[in-house]
Amino acid sequence: MGNQSDYFNRIGYQPIWYIGDRVFGHWNKIPFVGTVGNDTVINYIEGPRITVHLDLPIKHNDQVHHIVVVTHKDIKEYK
Repeated sequence: MGNQSDYFNRIGYQPIWYIGDRVFGHWNKIPFVGTVGNDTVINYIEGPRITVHLDLPIKHNDQVHHIVVVTHKDIKEYK
């Protein structure tokens, strides 16, 4: 019988993006470049989501955003 970490490694979500990965993408049709903060699953209805810390802030609907939450299809690796 294994321990708890073996169990959660086997059944838990394995992230694709890791803290510090550089990415670019579009959020509300606005292009951005930033650094991944977290890749996690809150619930399986919405699926996995990624928190991105932006290099430059985005102004959308009279609010300035420094962090955006996107899905895997919204971002790509920045080279």
